Amino acid sequence: MTSANSEFVIITGMSGAGKSEAIKSFEDMGYFCIDNLPTALMPQLAEMISLPGSKIRQVALVSDIRAGETFEGLFLSLKNLKEKKIPYKIVFLEASNEVLLKRFKETRRKHPLATQSRVLEGIEKERRLLQDLKAAADVTINTSGSEAFQLKDEIRSSFLNRSKRKGLLTSVVSFGYKYGVPMDADLVIDVRFLPNPHYIKELKRFTGQQKKVRDFVLGRKETAQFLKKFHPLLGFLLPNYFSEGKTHLTIAIGCTGGAHRSVVLAEEAAKFLKEKDYDVIIRHRDITKDVGRRS
Repeated sequence: MTSANSEFVIITGMSGAGKSEAIKSFEDMGYFCIDNLPTALMPQLAEMISLPGSKIRQVALVSDIRAGETFEGLFLSLKNLKEKKIPYKIVFLEASNEVLLKRFKETRRKHPLATQSRVLEGIEKERRLLQDLKAAADVTINTSGSEAFQLKDEIRSSFLNRSKRKGLLTSVVSFGYKYGVPMDADLVIDVRFLPNPHYIKELKRFTGQQKKVRDFVLGRKETAQFLKKFHPLLGFLLPNYFSEGKTHLTIAIGCTGGAHRSVVLAEEAAKFLKEKDYDVIIRHRDITKDVGRRS
């Protein structure tokens, strides 16, 4: 059984979803990192870091479809870890087919499962092969709309100072319905029932991060009534999600364009959750989409 101070993290997921950036983040946090370790060696490595006097206490490794046939043994190795009562965490990275296809085209890399077929076919095949592994993941991160620094922030929030938070990492994402609902959303809240600052000349060119828009949205009677119901709902849901074994929850709050109402209310939700001692990441996915119209 591993020491209480040891950590064993397995990074996996879709090719092109950001596993290389993820392992760099763990390396920056002081983890001993290995890229594409044969799955059969995982139990031995996990046992090694638990030995008295071991100088390596935190390990993060990438295991993905590039390993070919040896990757099929991953579930067997995970079963071995459970039998030996060795705790581990699985971080699964994913992205939409469209984003992955674009990344492969930009880098001109071959998909590991598309040597004799189109890249999209390889992506779809890989997604089918990994669906059970995704279901078993402790942390799932969708990088479709993320920059490298945002992925790094999310990983740091997941694995630093865990003893200081309530055990449930919460991402609050504002978005615009005109650009689609975030694929990784667990809870979707539609705030298009509120008056839209976009149609007010003095506010149209600003965003929900600026005081005049915040004052307008928060000053509405409907907003006050909504928050009076929404915050207690979050206070009820999050402990119950955690008690059912969920370690990462994504709350998506959407308005039409993702620049005004959703931004304000995402900030309010994040503020409320931080006051309740939850570890919160906030991201405004579409706030800059129409920046030309506001500048």
